[in-house]
Amino acid sequence: MSLQTMKITSACDGLPLGVAVMMPEAEAKGVVQIAHGMSEHKERYYDFMNFLAENGYISVIHDHRGHGESVKCPEDLGYMYDDTAEFIVEDLHQITLWIKEQFPQLPVYLFGHSMGSLVVRKYTKKYDGDIEKLIVCGSPSRNAFAGMGLMLVNWQIKKHGDHYRSPLVNKLAFMNNNKKFADGTSENLWLSSNRENVQKYDEDSACGFVFTLNGFKNLFSLMQSVYNKKGWLVNNSQLPVLFVAGAADPVIIKERAWYQSIKFMRNRGYQQISYRLYPDMRHEILNETDNQKVYDDILKWLNSSRID
Repeated sequence: MSLQTMKITSACDGLPLGVAVMMPEAEAKGVVQIAHGMSEHKERYYDFMNFLAENGYISVIHDHRGHGESVKCPEDLGYMYDDTAEFIVEDLHQITLWIKEQFPQLPVYLFGHSMGSLVVRKYTKKYDGDIEKLIVCGSPSRNAFAGMGLMLVNWQIKKHGDHYRSPLVNKLAFMNNNKKFADGTSENLWLSSNRENVQKYDEDSACGFVFTLNGFKNLFSLMQSVYNKKGWLVNNSQLPVLFVAGAADPVIIKERAWYQSIKFMRNRGYQQISYRLYPDMRHEILNETDNQKVYDDILKWLNSSRID
C-alpha cells in the first residue's frame, strides 16, 4: 500500500483542500471516495483505507472545508467559507471528477459518515449518475428542530457574526448525545465504546472543535436539504445504497427514525437499498473495538452488493 497526499483547489472559491489517496499494491477493483464527519479529519480514516487497499480498492478522502488541512488558518476550524451548504457538496463532486480523470476505467463508490452522510445524500440528489454505489454510515435521522436551529443560528449571526462559536447552539445540538454514556471521564463516550478511540479523539486538537455559527448554518441546511422531498433528480434509480449504523448511536435518535431515513430514500425512487444495524455499537462504528465486523460487511457489499 502507498499513501499520497496533496492539495486540490476548490473550484467554488479557490480554497485549498487537503486530499489523501491510498493505493493498493495489486490491480485495483474500484475507488472508494470517503466523506468524513463533523469536527474530525481525513487521517482518522487511514486504518479503514488501508483495509480497503489490502482488498484491492483505491480510497480517496479530502478534508471538508473548515476541517483538517482545508482551512486558511487554524482559527477557521469549523468555518466553511460559505453559508449555503452548497460548496461542501460541490467540493465532494469535484474530487469525484478528479478521481474519474485519474482512474477512468474504475467504478467510484461513495461513503459518507455522520455529517458526511448528509453531504453524500445531498450530493446524490444531484449527482447520483456519477457514482456506482453509495454507503450511508452513522446517518443523522430527520430532526424536526433543524428549522428552529437554523432560525436561532441566523439570529445569533446578526448579533455576533458568523465566526462566533455559540455555547448555546452547540449545547442544543449535542446535549443528549452523551446522556446514556456519561461517567465523568469524557463528553465524547457516545462516539464509541472503544475507550482508546475516545481518548485519541479527546487529545486531538483537530477534533472536537466547536463549530462556528457559519458551520452550524451549513449543518442545519444540509439536514433540511437531505430530508426535503423536492430536488431529487433520481437519474440512477438502480443505484445500490447501503445504510449502516450502531444501534446505540444517539445520532440516529432511535431505530424507528433510522428506518424512516431508509424509507425516505426508497420513496424518492431508489430501489436497491440494503441496511445493517449493529447491536451495542455507538456512533463511530468504524472505530469500535469489533470494527472488523463492519469492515468485512462493507467489503462484502462492495464486492457483491450483498450484505446478508
